Amino acid sequence: MSAAASANIDLTAKVEQYLTERLRLGFKPCSSDLAVRSFTRFMVGEGRDIALTVDVMVQWAHQVQPRYLVGGRANVDTAARRLATLRPFMRWLQQFDPTVEVPDDSSFGPIPRRVAPHIYSEAEIAALIVAARRLGPSDGLRATTYATLFGLIASAGLRVSEAINLADSDADLDGGILTIQQTKFGKSRMVPLHPSVIGPMAAYRALRRQYVPAKPQMTFFVGSRGVHRGEPLGDRQVHRVFCQLREQLGWIDRGGHGRPRVHDLRHSFAVRRMILWHQQGANLDQRMLALSTYMGHINISSTYWYLSGVPELMALAGARFERFADVAENDDE
Repeated sequence: MSAAASANIDLTAKVEQYLTERLRLGFKPCSSDLAVRSFTRFMVGEGRDIALTVDVMVQWAHQVQPRYLVGGRANVDTAARRLATLRPFMRWLQQFDPTVEVPDDSSFGPIPRRVAPHIYSEAEIAALIVAARRLGPSDGLRATTYATLFGLIASAGLRVSEAINLADSDADLDGGILTIQQTKFGKSRMVPLHPSVIGPMAAYRALRRQYVPAKPQMTFFVGSRGVHRGEPLGDRQVHRVFCQLREQLGWIDRGGHGRPRVHDLRHSFAVRRMILWHQQGANLDQRMLALSTYMGHINISSTYWYLSGVPELMALAGARFERFADVAENDDE
């Protein structure tokens, strides 16, 4: 059965044609590719042929992972971003059927600017790792798994998905290098590790081998209980444990998301690095490309955003402008 009644379009086939054409034209894989596939699965899951209307797209936009839900639905900002990812595909699809609708800003309003993250202090990160080490059972692997996982994300600025999908064979602890394979936007990169990270990771690997037999294509971090024993950690599983620890620690949110998040550990890494460079008198513009590459940003603008979007760094941006203004004023004299 086709996924949509509009002009008898086979939506699944059109999605693959669209993505193939994008690759042929030189476009890199991006989040909208995942979105159109997700929307196709949603349409097929309806179990009936329905027209491609904005109302249907809005229904899909509200279906997100549980940690993004507010009152059982996606918050407006998240839904607006999800809906916008469908626009290029729907415009392309209109050439085959003019009745296909293209979502605009009328459903949720314009996409808001990025929200400032919670920037963790060193004390908060240390408290998180200590709390993770107290997870039960006391004679198992679970506590060390989460303490090491959260410590790695905070110390190397990884995305959560990159950390939990890290293959054991891609963690070269002797050389102090992680190989992050085909992550967001289809990019791979090498991530050098600080010496302080290597020791805890090596200790975790040694302990893991006592509890879980090694197997081909094993992930570095694994579950240790029940049916999840030896299996990769799940995204939902990691966030559930983090939320449990966050409630125990009683943090007060200093960002704009309402509550501190796991992903804010990555943002905190970037911000602390920029502050350190500033304190060392380094030229931030010269260092930004290196930081962007290290973190796997597809555009360097995503790295520069921290200077204007994070309160801890806005003072640095102000100081840079003051220096620029002083030079300009002196040049006019």
